[in-house]
Amino acid sequence: MRSEPIRLPEHGNTKIIAHRGASCLECENTAAAFIAAGNRSYWGMETDIFRTIDRQFMCHHDESTGRICEQDLPIEKSTFDALRSLRLKDMDGKSDRAELCLCTPWEYRKICERYGKVCVPELVSKFIPDEIERLIGLFDGYLENTVFIAFDMANLNLVRRFLPEQTVEYLSSWWTDDLPAMLEERKMDLDIEWGSLTEDRVKACHERGIRVNCWTVDDPAKAEELISWGVDYITSNALE
Repeated sequence: MRSEPIRLPEHGNTKIIAHRGASCLECENTAAAFIAAGNRSYWGMETDIFRTIDRQFMCHHDESTGRICEQDLPIEKSTFDALRSLRLKDMDGKSDRAELCLCTPWEYRKICERYGKVCVPELVSKFIPDEIERLIGLFDGYLENTVFIAFDMANLNLVRRFLPEQTVEYLSSWWTDDLPAMLEERKMDLDIEWGSLTEDRVKACHERGIRVNCWTVDDPAKAEELISWGVDYITSNALE
């Protein structure tokens, strides 16, 4: 188990985002992981938000809980109370810490606000307008420090329906040459898998006013190269 993230000696204007909280130190997407990130130098904290079967919201990455929990419950087919009652595995694989439970978006927002970190929530479920409006309400009062991200463009379009000027990032696993023009037209930033980037691609985005976030960078040497290319953000499990 790691006792501290790997510190990058210099990262210039590139900001570092804790992926699912300080997930190298505490069970990911838990209050413990977010508090651990809050106590370190991260610019922001990323999380993932699903809808439960009773139309509440939970922070979790996978479609089900089995990877980080003894019980394997499907998030979107389980009730909020059933999911909340689960005890999650600590970093040693043992389920012996009662406080390790799934975190709500409201709790995540409160922790980010308490420690002055930017919220970077990924909208995972295919949300309907009412749900997006309710989710936005959870971040009301802190929206200037919130960046919504999603692979599903429909989710980002819904955010923009209610908040036309809100900062959002389109998530992508690969690069296509039409990305910069498409994002410029939509006034959205890019959040892309780091292996798809080149220095020229970063430049192509910047020339159109598009900020570039890249995930998930855990190798210090690769991070230094990306920083030299001028990426705006690095999302990492292990780096600080």
